[in-house]
Amino acid sequence: LHGADHMIPKQQVQTLLHAIFPPRCVSCGELVASDFELCGACWRETPFIGGAICDRCGVPLPGQVSEHAECCDDCMENPPPWQRGRAALLYQGAARSLVMGLKHGDRHDIARPAARWMATLAEPLTNETTLIAPIPLHWTRFLKRGFNQSALLAERMARDLGTDYIPDLLIREKATASLDGLSREERFEMLSGSLSINPKFRDPLQGASVLLVDDVMTSGATLSVATKACLEANADQVNVIVLARVAKHP
Repeated sequence: LHGADHMIPKQQVQTLLHAIFPPRCVSCGELVASDFELCGACWRETPFIGGAICDRCGVPLPGQVSEHAECCDDCMENPPPWQRGRAALLYQGAARSLVMGLKHGDRHDIARPAARWMATLAEPLTNETTLIAPIPLHWTRFLKRGFNQSALLAERMARDLGTDYIPDLLIREKATASLDGLSREERFEMLSGSLSINPKFRDPLQGASVLLVDDVMTSGATLSVATKACLEANADQVNVIVLARVAKHP
């Protein structure tokens, strides 16, 4: 209703909407207490990463949490170009279903809680001058899909963290075939030269701190190419965060 004498309080509107469209778990659809949440059962089944982690890629490490930053064997053998990295989930089970729903199922509602989980982890990696940017899709893939899932996450994260969001900081120069089944070396070779800095952001990038956002990290090849592009454009430092991390089985 319009007019000062007939305004319905926002809380009453929300109560009415919840009566008509009750909040449901973003994973299984069961009723929950508030919007954009997991139910208790799905929360327990979702492999959140916690405890000791690699400070460079976010993969879980054996043992107890240390006061000092630790690295996994892969990052010690092949240090990534970025400074610090985090991941919210292990890419398996219920977490894989959430990622696939966001990426291929038009489940944009998943981005809201996912970005909140990621923002909590990213807060120590950011400050008021950090630029948050998603890994871009090639324009042909963007037209086919209609959205960039990494941009959905990055935009919501920037809003939660109160930092600047630049959706087109990076440009995908060439379309690449699926990376599924490729080795680490093959992934890096295929992605070489595939990302560059948007020329209109070269000046703001000088001396800036950048947080790159993607949905899944496997070998880290995509994030490595993006990080190198930022550093070559004279960014001061680059950190990365992903919704889910593929972890090697012991």
